[in-house]
Amino acid sequence: MNEAKKPSDGDFVDKALFQFDHVLDVVHDRVLRPILLAGRALAYGLIILFAALFLIGALLIGLIRFIDIYCFAGREYLSYVSVGAISLVAGLIIWRKRRPVNLRK
Repeated sequence: MNEAKKPSDGDFVDKALFQFDHVLDVVHDRVLRPILLAGRALAYGLIILFAALFLIGALLIGLIRFIDIYCFAGREYLSYVSVGAISLVAGLIIWRKRRPVNLRK
């Protein structure tokens, strides 16, 4: 009737739970954490990309309206031609600065 608990029973459970907790920490640090970091980077990158595209579009629309009202009143085609020429020159400058893939290192 007198069954005394062995002092090692609690130690075994504590050791097993400690090992299980340690394994979960290692799995979280080596597997899940990089996945979470990549997901955050992807989400923030997409948000920044869409915000930049929206800002560029809004600035182009504003520039065309500004040029149409204050520079070429009533001649919209000149506004579009001037913004197109500016875009073309900027694109040519960027294209000129490029390097072949093997020289980028």
